[in-house]
Amino acid sequence: MSGRRVVVIGGGVSGLATAGLLARDGHDVTLIERHDDVGGRAGLWRQDGFAFDTGPSWYLMPEVFDHFFRLMGTTTSDELDLVRLDPAYRVYGERAPGSPTSRIDVRSGTREATALFEQREPGAGRALERYLRSATRAYHAAREAFLYNTFASPRSLLSAAVWRGAPAVLPLLTRSLWSHIRRRFRNGRLRQILGYPAVFLGTSPFEAPALYHLMSHMDLVDGVRYPRGGFRTLVDALAALAERNGVTIQTGAEATAIMTDGGRVRGVEVSRGGTRPVIGADIVVSAIDEHHTETALLAPADRSYPARRWRTQVTGPGAVLVMLGVRGGIPELAHHTLLFSDDWHDNFDAIFGDEPREPDPPSLYVCKPSATDERVAPAGHENLFVLVPVAPDVSIGHGGVGAEGDRAVVRIADRAIAQIASWAGVPDLAERVVVRRTVGPADFERDFHTFRGSALGPAHTLRQSAFLRGVTRSRRVDGLFYTGSTAVPGVGLPMCLIGAELVVKHVRGDHRPGPIEEPR
Repeated sequence: MSGRRVVVIGGGVSGLATAGLLARDGHDVTLIERHDDVGGRAGLWRQDGFAFDTGPSWYLMPEVFDHFFRLMGTTTSDELDLVRLDPAYRVYGERAPGSPTSRIDVRSGTREATALFEQREPGAGRALERYLRSATRAYHAAREAFLYNTFASPRSLLSAAVWRGAPAVLPLLTRSLWSHIRRRFRNGRLRQILGYPAVFLGTSPFEAPALYHLMSHMDLVDGVRYPRGGFRTLVDALAALAERNGVTIQTGAEATAIMTDGGRVRGVEVSRGGTRPVIGADIVVSAIDEHHTETALLAPADRSYPARRWRTQVTGPGAVLVMLGVRGGIPELAHHTLLFSDDWHDNFDAIFGDEPREPDPPSLYVCKPSATDERVAPAGHENLFVLVPVAPDVSIGHGGVGAEGDRAVVRIADRAIAQIASWAGVPDLAERVVVRRTVGPADFERDFHTFRGSALGPAHTLRQSAFLRGVTRSRRVDGLFYTGSTAVPGVGLPMCLIGAELVVKHVRGDHRPGPIEEPR
């Protein structure tokens, strides 16, 4: 069925993708975004010639992007200028004063990765070959049978694709990712290289199911890419495609209520310019934080989840983000650099434990896009984006520009800069900073209505993964759908594109597993 009135709430990646796909199906689509620009967490901040991506910075699962762009009648190469990173990323460990830096360059490709592992632990190369073969099988099984599956009914679990994929997936649900890694490798740093992707899933390797070893297929086999011009180019491409297909994008318009009547969606009340008009709709898609939609936009009788869901939800980590414009080069840092502390149990207990605290020292992530893209920093300068995982706790506070910001956020940022300087061997880093901005958990809550100020949404534990994560279609209101990083299938740009496609499949009544068939 086409020609229905659709309102998409939220102009992030998933909202833009959903709007574009539905418009291409012939629906009359309006997208509303509370901020003055689209992009959501995939934002852009400019200052003094620097251009900072404020959100996603890893381009993985390229076939998901390729598939989406083909559905939209174009190609990735027409929309983005991708660069394959070499090394894929760099790793530093803790450094005692006066000792040399501990640096590992990780290159993509099975041969390169196995050589690295063998060099650091005899026999680990062959073990990694087996590990990566399993990761690749699990990845393809998950993609074909589970990620693109609406699970609209129990029959979805009985499809041939699900049964074919089950042997590669089900045995990996009975143990943690860390135990899966620990049984195969002894070297602590190699274990961390295989376990760190759990953080990007909003959880720890001690809680993530072993199924998520499939993430190693993405970085160690498939490779890591970067779109020249930054991730804003992806947002611009999605917005342009949506508008080209007839989507009306309204910025500065915040949804204040989802209107229903008799168990059916009727429209969205919007706050705009001091007025509260209602945009009528046959279909409403919430592409914003699921908790906010459920608790603030819907009447109690229209909510899909009981209140206990939010009390028991395992929320992914918060984050302190630090954007730095730095004078002079920093060859010690690669495009992606990870700093791993030695005691991960203490690190993750500080974030997810019963008594949250600042990790000391934290394991943190640094992106230096100026290593690849001269457009993101003035000549002779570097662009750094630092992510420090913290507990999902809005009391940590807000960040600010320059020296501004709440005390805890400023302290965490200062310590992160000192840690990078020490561990990577850049002793004068702090003195060379010419632009600085910080973001804290309270900023995530204010700017994106995120639950508990989390940067990533619900953690990908076993009970919060795939169809157990939640619903794509409302249980109470016909015509209401959910997508985005807090919904199914989960966190990350590829998941947001897949989530958009799940909504389209629901609207079409197509509940077969696997991606939508591409046009010839």
